[in-house]
Amino acid sequence: MPFRQDGPWLDDAAGRLIRPYTVSGGRTRPTAALDLLSLVMATGAAPPAPLGPEHTTALGLCEGPTSVAEIAAHLRLPAVVTKVLLSDLVDCGALTARQPRPHDHTTDRSLLEAVLDGLRRRL
Repeated sequence: MPFRQDGPWLDDAAGRLIRPYTVSGGRTRPTAALDLLSLVMATGAAPPAPLGPEHTTALGLCEGPTSVAEIAAHLRLPAVVTKVLLSDLVDCGALTARQPRPHDHTTDRSLLEAVLDGLRRRL
């Protein structure tokens, strides 16, 4: 059975050999409030207890501010499983998390009209 070298516990034919709910210990709800755009970053504090390989990999991805969605993609895990793993790291003080800054939702009408005019000229 050939193993691929691009991820933990992956097999060319079977895919992921460990089911995602096993990685999160069967938990489906994170304890920290995280969404896909939340930014997490390592604090430099070591987790008090040894964690699983996915926790370690996730922590290594968080040297700078990184979104939950990006970490889920790197881990090749569903977002909800990634949120559980990251919330474990937040709970033990190894990560900090912050919500993305809200954007100013005011729309510049003249900019939208210019874009519309440009599209009409091209079509």
